[in-house]
Amino acid sequence: MEKLITVSSIVTPLDKPNVDTDQIVPKQFLKLIQKTGFGNYLFFDWRFDQNNKPRKDFVLNNSKYSSSKILISGDNFGCGSSREHAAWAIKDYGFDVVIAPSFADIFYNNCFKNGILPISLSKDIVDELMNTQSLVSVDLSSQTIRYDSKLIHFDIDESRKKTLMEGLDDIAITLQHEDEITLFEKNHPL
Repeated sequence: MEKLITVSSIVTPLDKPNVDTDQIVPKQFLKLIQKTGFGNYLFFDWRFDQNNKPRKDFVLNNSKYSSSKILISGDNFGCGSSREHAAWAIKDYGFDVVIAPSFADIFYNNCFKNGILPISLSKDIVDELMNTQSLVSVDLSSQTIRYDSKLIHFDIDESRKKTLMEGLDDIAITLQHEDEITLFEKNHPL
């Protein structure tokens, strides 16, 4: 996993509450077994019509947001089923940060496992960020967001912060204890 320390980008505003994982990546695309390629299917039913033509009124089809690294949305983002594919699609599309007033627990956890920083902020701040046209800078080390002339602090668990900043997935975290594991295996043979 890549290290995530700072992200500067315009935000992609997805002004919808209760965005569930089936909307993030529809079930018909869950056949892939690798983590890559899911970005093509992110919000597929909202991005494309029944003829697979891009819908002009959907935010991800606006070229203005094509290089955005920050997705901002409404309450309860990532609700629904527990599919990790939703986080895979968001990351593969190019988003490193998702900001919302609240997240579904499983989706929130899946973000960290896939190098995405989920930030929960008050609805008032999310609404303000949703409407900004300015560059937004997220600094994980200082746990701050800068935009316009504002500085906003966000909370994050220290261990999750460390995993993102050091680019550690579950396997890499386990391998940090390789010496202890080897010693345990040596002292406890099968």
